[in-house]
Amino acid sequence: MSEQLDADAAVAAAGAPTDRPREVLDVRTSPPPEPLTTTLERLATLGDETVLVQLNDRAPQHLYPKLDDRGWTYATVERDTGVVTVVWRS
Repeated sequence: MSEQLDADAAVAAAGAPTDRPREVLDVRTSPPPEPLTTTLERLATLGDETVLVQLNDRAPQHLYPKLDDRGWTYATVERDTGVVTVVWRS
């Protein structure tokens, strides 16, 4: 399955808005703490309508409290290609 199709399926499975623009961020090969810092930096530059789809090799446990603090909605979905965390503004 292509990354775009996998991202589409993950967005739908996460219950995120499917009609918004989305940006895919692949951090599967990044060593800690790069996935956390890269994701937070990317979120700071996104508009409120954009859905961020983070591809990772594990659930980003340290990211969740930071998203909560910043008021983002998120869900993590296990996929064949790894873990996908979808982040959006409600």
